[in-house]
Amino acid sequence: MTSALTTLRTRPGIWTTTHESLPASRVGELASEIDSLGYSALWIAEAWGREAFTSASLLLAGSSRLVVATGIANIWARDAVAAANAARTLNAAYDERFVLGLGVSHQPLVTRLRGHDYDHPLAAMREYLRAMDAAPMLAPEANQAYARVIAALGPRMLELAATQCDGAHTYLVTPEHTARARAALGQGFLVVEQAVVLDQDREEFLRRAHDYLEIYTGLENYRASWRRLGFVEEDFVRGGSARLADAMVVHGDEAAIQSAIDAQRDAGADHVALQVLGADLTTPPLDEWRRLARLA
Repeated sequence: MTSALTTLRTRPGIWTTTHESLPASRVGELASEIDSLGYSALWIAEAWGREAFTSASLLLAGSSRLVVATGIANIWARDAVAAANAARTLNAAYDERFVLGLGVSHQPLVTRLRGHDYDHPLAAMREYLRAMDAAPMLAPEANQAYARVIAALGPRMLELAATQCDGAHTYLVTPEHTARARAALGQGFLVVEQAVVLDQDREEFLRRAHDYLEIYTGLENYRASWRRLGFVEEDFVRGGSARLADAMVVHGDEAAIQSAIDAQRDAGADHVALQVLGADLTTPPLDEWRRLARLA
């Protein structure tokens, strides 16, 4: 196990896209703040915003202990050799504080945005991982180890994570799913994203949860995962039903959120990345991050 994965076991991390709203010259300040609060990791996405490895380098440069992880880097954004060598370089340059999370993303982000064929995402991921393993590099960090996890929700992608990666990164899941993922992964490392709303009344909780879920209720990969957990088409209205919101987003005080972390760990998570839903989806929720920093 790499030192980065060992670090992830120590404390919860933060999963966010809010850094994308800041000028590139200031994102290091945000990483420094999260680092100073004692979180183990900062997980970032790749969709319409910054390129994942460039963004990770800015965040790594702004911090000294924080693990920075891609959750996820889109495999259609670059070839396998570029991904492998970028991961080697980042991990070598920043004291082994980088974790590479890869994913097949979603059809709209692959076909419409990037112009690629999304017909066989599982096969594409399998071949991508094999190409990464064979990637040559003529640089001192050619033999640099790095942690690699893949986004996995269904049984076949979880099987691939167990056999060709260090583990899996799940998103928008319940402890029930986490238990299934643990069984599929065996000893593989399991990262679970957990969305939370700290305090707030029920009306405001639902507003934040529905805003968060709006894009995901239109993506078939998540709908398929939710069906396996017993949700039905009525739950997939834009922004999700109240039932879906209650299941996917934890609502309450610090004790309630600690209980949710514990539930995911008890179900098999090695690391929980908290996605704290603030007043809007673009502003870093600094006050909430500071309050939750005491959680273990």
